[in-house]
Amino acid sequence: MKLLFELSGENPTLPYAEIECVATVLDTHPQVAIAECPVPAAARRLAMTHVVLEYLGECAPDITSFRHLLSDLSLSTDQLFAGRAKLVHDGCQEKNPCSQREFERLIGTMITGPVQLINPVEEYRAILSQDRCYFGRVLFRIDRGAYNERNPGKREFFHPGVMMPRMARTLVNLSLAKAGTTILDPFCGTGGILIEAEMIGLHAVGSDFDPAMILGSKENVKESDLLLADTTRLPVKDCSVGAVVTDFPYGQSVCIKKVDTMEHLYHNALEEINRVLKIHSRAVVVTHRDISAIAAEHMAVLQHHTQRVHKSLTRHIMVLLRN
Repeated sequence: MKLLFELSGENPTLPYAEIECVATVLDTHPQVAIAECPVPAAARRLAMTHVVLEYLGECAPDITSFRHLLSDLSLSTDQLFAGRAKLVHDGCQEKNPCSQREFERLIGTMITGPVQLINPVEEYRAILSQDRCYFGRVLFRIDRGAYNERNPGKREFFHPGVMMPRMARTLVNLSLAKAGTTILDPFCGTGGILIEAEMIGLHAVGSDFDPAMILGSKENVKESDLLLADTTRLPVKDCSVGAVVTDFPYGQSVCIKKVDTMEHLYHNALEEINRVLKIHSRAVVVTHRDISAIAAEHMAVLQHHTQRVHKSLTRHIMVLLRN
């Protein structure tokens, strides 16, 4: 089924890459993606998508072109419906300064059926982005508030500086791991990545060299297996893990066994991650600086994203492939 995704604007590249875990991306515009998705409900696992719609068509972002699109579609429904329009990128308004309300009125008058603006059963939505207007029928919204409810500060065990749930879920999705896949976080810390993996049906395994983190994680995770282990010497069989997702340590103060520098840690850990991964599987690793040159010595670098956390911290997110 061809779907239309209204995306979060919090990162310029991650929302598009995340969709690949459930669909094949066909086209992109600012905060919009079109993709072929065999199981639309699977898109509920996405963290950087706001709304998922059935794709109905697209046109230039002016009211005349939109009228022609609706006329060609000749839509009708027996359900109470509402028309909505959202401007996600104002470039389209520079040449065609019409209001979103005009688009909404057109939806209400050109679709045959009972209009209900409050609590409608169906919603048809126009999304204006740059030089295009995309049109679709809303299938569902992603409950982004649920991620806030899982704020790390509300967990049984908390440690400062941990990753927020929305980013942790995005990283898991970048691995393309399907339900039932074994996913490993070799620097599991308080278990945030494991929690998100559990919630979408993955078999999560976490390890850490710090006993306090393992003990704390046991309070946070429900079904994950936890190992007290050195990441550079994991008690895991060769080619036995379907995906690796991890946030590397950011400083020399962390517990690292028999490793003198962060460069040695990166090399040794990536070598070990490559060993335990199944052939053609992905590792998603996060670091505080660009280590793509180091990573390329061990695996193929498929993607490199950045996320500014605050003035002194920019995350580098790399998607690696075990050849």
